[in-house]
Amino acid sequence: MKGLKPYFEDFHKVRYTNEAVKAAVELSARYINDRKLPDKAIDVLDETGASQKLLPESKRRKTINVKEIEATIATMARIPPKTVSADDEKVLATLEDELKRVVYGQDAAITALSSAIKLARAGLREPEKPIGSYLFSGPTGVGKTEVAKQLAASLGVELLRFDMSEYMERHTVSRLIGAPPGYVGFDQGGLLTDGVDQHPHCVLLLDEIEKAHPDLFNILLQVMDHGKLTDHNGKSIDFRNVILIMTTNAGASDMAKPAIGFGSSKREGDDMEAINRLFTPEFRNRLDAVIPFGALPVPVIHQVVQKFVMQLEAQLAERRVTFDLSEDAVAWLADKGYDERMGARPLGRVIQEHIKKPLADEVLFGRLKKGGTVRVTVEKDDTGESRLKLDAVPDDAPIKPREEVPAKKKAKPAARKTRKPKSAAKPKAQKPKDPPKRSLVPQLPRKS
Repeated sequence: MKGLKPYFEDFHKVRYTNEAVKAAVELSARYINDRKLPDKAIDVLDETGASQKLLPESKRRKTINVKEIEATIATMARIPPKTVSADDEKVLATLEDELKRVVYGQDAAITALSSAIKLARAGLREPEKPIGSYLFSGPTGVGKTEVAKQLAASLGVELLRFDMSEYMERHTVSRLIGAPPGYVGFDQGGLLTDGVDQHPHCVLLLDEIEKAHPDLFNILLQVMDHGKLTDHNGKSIDFRNVILIMTTNAGASDMAKPAIGFGSSKREGDDMEAINRLFTPEFRNRLDAVIPFGALPVPVIHQVVQKFVMQLEAQLAERRVTFDLSEDAVAWLADKGYDERMGARPLGRVIQEHIKKPLADEVLFGRLKKGGTVRVTVEKDDTGESRLKLDAVPDDAPIKPREEVPAKKKAKPAARKTRKPKSAAKPKAQKPKDPPKRSLVPQLPRKS
């Protein structure tokens, strides 16, 4: 690379620093997986120098530093620029706090997930395996899928989600890696292999893995062990920069059954027994961790209610509609919308039934047509049962102060009228000059 450096400098009329050449070799080896060294490092130097010629002469750089190499690597590897740069350290430092800020009540699961990602980025994991392979277990509606979505958003990478209910039959598994020769769809490629090939840095989410055919588990064995998967054309797909997350509801129905005996009110350990029955030992042995998600307590449900209302307020931001919830309304929604066995999903249906439907007419035709504030409180009906009360306050209140503006304008001409006598007083000030002239006339005879 140092031998080719002066030739590229003469051709592109730029100068490469030694740090830029070193970064081109190291970053291309890490992020560009479909070619070999030194070919891909040479292409990075050549493309970085050529990119400066596309810019106006006033914006061209005469010296190529590490920053320009990182931007070229991000373009060639189809990954976000901040994933390549050293600024990624700031993201990892605050990753755990950011996930806890958007996913409530699952601190233990988020801590285990963020620590594993930090181990991989620090180079303390085995280089031939994915960044992490995790199995999220727990009841429905407690945030398993939401953690994967927020993780991809925090890291700035792509989220590849596959619903395993589509792969319950044996022949549907071939859709992931591609159909064999002679079958329909052989030239189209596999959904999983093509997706990871286009986005090598991603979060791979396999939702409700227990519904998939058992043959899918055998395909995932080499992914979790060696970080590679071969498609129907014989091309090896690299999974080393993938975070593999699988969710399961196995054991949730067993946990929901009443406990046997007098000492406990909840079953404990039945979810792991269901996971052991469902997954083979070689599959469980390749997982980095089985992270259990527990039921959400009441204070966390209040935070989830506020999050749902904030999302509703964001949907109505274009119509300038805001919400003001009382503490009683938050407690009422949390009581009606949360079930320990069903999670927080019924809460969305309660908000739709008691808030969204009554507001539809007001937003379209009523007092909130031009925006306003919705005040949500709790009242009791004729039967004594509590219910939500929605008060729509339109944004017409700022119109009242505008009536005072013309009154101020009328006061200004009145002030101008008072100024006219002042200007008219100037000629009156000249009249006293005549009396002294008249006074001189009688003084002359007195002197005589």
